[in-house]
Amino acid sequence: MATQHSRSAARVMMAPAVILLLGWMLIPLTMTLWFSFRRFLPLRGGDLGWIGLENYVRFVTSSSFWPAVQTTLVLVGGVLLITVVLGVLLAMLLDQPMWGQGVVRILIIAPFFVMPTVSALVWKNMFMDPVNGLFAHLWQAFGAEPIVWLSDASLFSIVLIVSWQWLPFATLILLTAIQSLDSEQLEAAEMDGAPPLSRFGFIILPHLSRAITIVILIQTIFLLSIFAEIFVTTGGAFGTRTLTYMIFQRVLESQNVGLGSAGGVYAIILANIVAIFLMRIVGRNLDA
Repeated sequence: MATQHSRSAARVMMAPAVILLLGWMLIPLTMTLWFSFRRFLPLRGGDLGWIGLENYVRFVTSSSFWPAVQTTLVLVGGVLLITVVLGVLLAMLLDQPMWGQGVVRILIIAPFFVMPTVSALVWKNMFMDPVNGLFAHLWQAFGAEPIVWLSDASLFSIVLIVSWQWLPFATLILLTAIQSLDSEQLEAAEMDGAPPLSRFGFIILPHLSRAITIVILIQTIFLLSIFAEIFVTTGGAFGTRTLTYMIFQRVLESQNVGLGSAGGVYAIILANIVAIFLMRIVGRNLDA
């Protein structure tokens, strides 16, 4: 067992890393809080002094605040729905023996390593372009009018792009969970005459519940800050302005650091509310 001396030595050795990590997190957060209470316009006078809660009131009473929150939640919910459902189906497919199984798994996981900006550009120019895109040619082949995806179905397009990026992550986690399932249970159920849907609903899906909650938790944390895909494709237009993009517009486009910092605090609050809610769900599934 570790002695008191060894524990003290471990704390001393870990202290520099812990202090560096805390500074890396707390300094930006402190600066954000500081600027959120001040009128700071870099190109229009600089720091104009303390204004209290005015930035918070202006940000939350803006006509675009609640639509941005709604868009954020719809985007996160849509991506989670697609990635979890397709992730389960792909994981079950990849778990089956097939020719070239290793290569297929690598190809399916590969999109996760593509930079978001590159991914958005590829989808925008190669797939969703209304003139030369692949979807436009498919529509024309069936005699239909091509869809201007990024304006007629803008939010769905963003959900599709982001889902393509995060689907490999969900598939990998769920595939690992499926491979840990005891095959004897499935064989016994099959011998007892249980149909495939019953085996999936009563054996496979309950076994995947923990993996699914972990996928939802991790993806939600990152999806709440989606930015690059929107910036590259729609620029926040056509109903795709999320809370993160709204903060960007206030800070860089409007050059109002104080107002954008107040928006950042709201984003932190929203992220923590969602994280606490999801952590409760994860905790219940892990304890089950």
